Amino acid sequence: MAQGVRLIRSPISVAGMVLTTISAVVFIVILLGDLFGLHSNPYLGIVFFILLPALFVLGLLLIPLGAWVERRRRAAGKPAAAVDWPRIDLNQPRQRTIAVIIFGLTMANIVIVSLGAYKSVEYMDSVGFCGQVCHAPMKPELVAHREGPHARITCMECHVAPGARSFVRAKLVGTRRLLAVTRSNYSRPIVAATEDLVASRDTCEHCHAPARFRGDMTRRIADYADDEKNTESVTTLRLHVGGVDRAGRASGIHWHADPATVVEYTATDDQRQTIPWVRVTDAKNGVREYTVGSVSPDTLARERRRMECTDCHNRPSHAIPATPERAVDLAISRGEIPVTLPFVRRESVKALKASYPSEASAIDAISRSLRDFYKAQQAPGAGGPEIDRAVLAAQNTYRHSVFPEMKVTFGTYANNIGHIDAPGCFRCHDDEHVARDGKKIGQECETCHAIE
Repeated sequence: MAQGVRLIRSPISVAGMVLTTISAVVFIVILLGDLFGLHSNPYLGIVFFILLPALFVLGLLLIPLGAWVERRRRAAGKPAAAVDWPRIDLNQPRQRTIAVIIFGLTMANIVIVSLGAYKSVEYMDSVGFCGQVCHAPMKPELVAHREGPHARITCMECHVAPGARSFVRAKLVGTRRLLAVTRSNYSRPIVAATEDLVASRDTCEHCHAPARFRGDMTRRIADYADDEKNTESVTTLRLHVGGVDRAGRASGIHWHADPATVVEYTATDDQRQTIPWVRVTDAKNGVREYTVGSVSPDTLARERRRMECTDCHNRPSHAIPATPERAVDLAISRGEIPVTLPFVRRESVKALKASYPSEASAIDAISRSLRDFYKAQQAPGAGGPEIDRAVLAAQNTYRHSVFPEMKVTFGTYANNIGHIDAPGCFRCHDDEHVARDGKKIGQECETCHAIE
């Protein structure tokens, strides 16, 4: 036993023991700090929950490796003769004590490795890891996620399907993306590939029942003019959301979500904005295919995708306003920009529409633009606090909507809900998709809503 102990006194084994001990102690200390909320930096998470466990395992591997190298060296006569394997006799108190110590350390090592693996996986599934570690490429998505209705849902709940196979695939894809971030050769802006999208049944439908009948829903949309009084105009829409009623009849917009209806389509672009071929299968009309003009064989050979929630609700957690006008109108309607400030709508839009090389320069220029305008106007009622509110709201709108380093701005990502700022519904409902019997996918407004 003593001879075996001497074998692990080689420099390699000693280095392994030192590395294992240091990483274990540091990991335990940092783990306790994490449990008590003493740190929140995502980059620290990489060090503590990925790098330290890796160093710990490396140290463990170096210990037997050093003993093996030392044994081979001695077996070669440098400087001693071959060494026999140690004889273990637990009847001897000293060897029994050493065996108990080794067993205890081994159990502790297993616990540390298990905790490290668990925390590593848990951390890599967090919003902080996805959004802040990949700081530049994921910043638009992270900022929009924090402001959206799904802010309490983690990235993995929507972007990784259930099951070990999907988990492993997601981690492999994530590794490739981390390498792309390291080399800074990722696309700008980032567009999700169709094959990377998770089916709605594995994500949305965990909380949202697709066949639930919702009937009509009312939406109030406020717009503001560019005049001195920022005159408000309101459009009230009664949306025929519909769904499947108790008799099993599907109607309204959510007719598309009826489990008994199958809508398939082929898109020719990554964002699925151009759809030249559609096939609808339902109990009432059987199978009917719609095409736009003459569709080439190459187009028909492209991937056919079954329509689901995210084909319309394609930005449910990462919405960015389509235009500066819509962003400013929303801020005014929320009371963030004071509507009593003369021409505030026009001037805010003007400041947001300008092109800036960076966020820092934009924040400064927006403040200067609005303050200089009201200083020159000297308008009654244009007091300091109101201007401060308008400047802050405009700056926040820019921060949440424009990311120069990723070439993301208003309207970069099409939102398929509606059809005003992007094709949306009109990708198919355009009166140009025609079946062989002459029937078209209609564009009648009353199909989906009524203006009140």
